[in-house]
Amino acid sequence: MKNWNDSKKGTRKGGKLGFPRFKGKRAGLSCRFTTGSFGLADGDRRHVQLPRIGVVRTHESTRKLARPVETGAARIRSATVSYRAGRWFVSFSVEITRADPAPARPDVTVGVDLGIKSLAVLSTGEVIANPKHLEVALRELRRLQRQASRRTGPDRRSGQKPSNRWRKTQARIAKLHAKVANARRDGLHKLSTRLVRTFGVVVLEDLNVAGMVKNRRLARQVAGVGMAELQRQVEYKASWAGVCVHIADRWYPSSKTCSGCGVVKAKLRLSDRVFTCFSCGMSMDRDLNAARNLAKLVEVTTSSHSWWATENEPNGNPHKTRTTRAAGTATGRPAPNGAGQRRHC
Repeated sequence: MKNWNDSKKGTRKGGKLGFPRFKGKRAGLSCRFTTGSFGLADGDRRHVQLPRIGVVRTHESTRKLARPVETGAARIRSATVSYRAGRWFVSFSVEITRADPAPARPDVTVGVDLGIKSLAVLSTGEVIANPKHLEVALRELRRLQRQASRRTGPDRRSGQKPSNRWRKTQARIAKLHAKVANARRDGLHKLSTRLVRTFGVVVLEDLNVAGMVKNRRLARQVAGVGMAELQRQVEYKASWAGVCVHIADRWYPSSKTCSGCGVVKAKLRLSDRVFTCFSCGMSMDRDLNAARNLAKLVEVTTSSHSWWATENEPNGNPHKTRTTRAAGTATGRPAPNGAGQRRHC
């Protein structure tokens, strides 16, 4: 309030501040401490100190944070207490000097193709299975939701308050959702850490996740993978380890392009899980072919002689076309491989 008042009077430096907005009950209960006595309890790895609250015992050990703090390599700047799914959490903002290890194979470029059938397919041929945490918990989730529908819930029109039995069921539903989210986040963290610590260059796709979830048949499966979260984790972890991350253009036809000869199909249905090239006859898994094209994209964009040319398919049908990448073709147009591509090194 003081900062807003000083900003309104013009006595505060910086940009103009608006009136503070207060959180509602549905926004999530949380508060942040920047002043006062907070941090880890002295001589104990199971307690934390919070302002006005005092010493609180933690469920998890704080030894990973206590070791760098005791040696002076880390400094706690703030503490945030939040309430999620029936549990209280405290998170510390720490200023620390990181020493991330260099990647084991710094001269290797890997393409990562994300999907629903498999969580990720690497250009090296490795397939990371999709654990489908939400699908596993869906049976229990449906049972709890049916149970909640039979119990007295809130009614705004009549002013009816929810029953205690309804509140208990809602708490169990929230706990189940939190369990699924934690399991998904843990798997993505392990995958992103392994990619950054293994390869020197990681190539990902700029997927339109917001548009993919509009498909009512695949919305739940797409949302359960966490594609955007994996890209976010890879980008910030790569900046710590000095790894280059290339984000391919959203319109780059990685699935339609042959990784052997470079021919691009005009159409490729989602049900076609095996990519078959009409030009060279190569047959490969669709996702593996896309991952290898992503890995080659870094080399292709460095060449100034990449063009796109349209030809008829070899089956003689003039209505079906294919797109080939030729060097120095005067009738073609510059390849859109680098258009919209982002690079983080």
